[in-house]
Amino acid sequence: MHYPLEFTPQRLHRPLFNFFLLLTIAIFGIFYFIDQPLQTSAAPSGTVSFELARTPETARSILDSWDANARLIAAFGLGFDFLFMPVYALALSFGLLLAGHGKANWYRRLTMWMGWGAFAAALFDAVENYALLRVLIGDVDTVFPLVAAVCALTKFTLLLFGICTAAIGRMAR
Repeated sequence: MHYPLEFTPQRLHRPLFNFFLLLTIAIFGIFYFIDQPLQTSAAPSGTVSFELARTPETARSILDSWDANARLIAAFGLGFDFLFMPVYALALSFGLLLAGHGKANWYRRLTMWMGWGAFAAALFDAVENYALLRVLIGDVDTVFPLVAAVCALTKFTLLLFGICTAAIGRMAR
């Protein structure tokens, strides 16, 4: 098995990582502003609260705390997130490719697997967004809140583990 982005010329790894990292940070900043109207007492963490609602009752409580404008903003955020997914996956995967370069074989294998994990996280994010969109349009009393929560937890776990793996590799020259 190979790194997911190993086919790119090695001289481009760092510039592509920097580009996608900056783009990730910029989009993350946009999400910060998009999320402000979604933070309510029922959803103190805004979109993240909605992603992790888990039960129809919690999802309904969050939806009830949002007015029509907030629901439109939430829908926009879900759509915008589809643009964000490949950006953060590419940033993390390039970061892991760089982190594994010149390291011990076990660590290179770990960074390779986590590079694929970044793209798996984006796929879980896509399924999560579909489930959240279904909840947002009214399919609250279904399995969709649970599907969204399981996908969100899986996504966050993969991303966090990937970020930690890349950071450790960066610190251990």
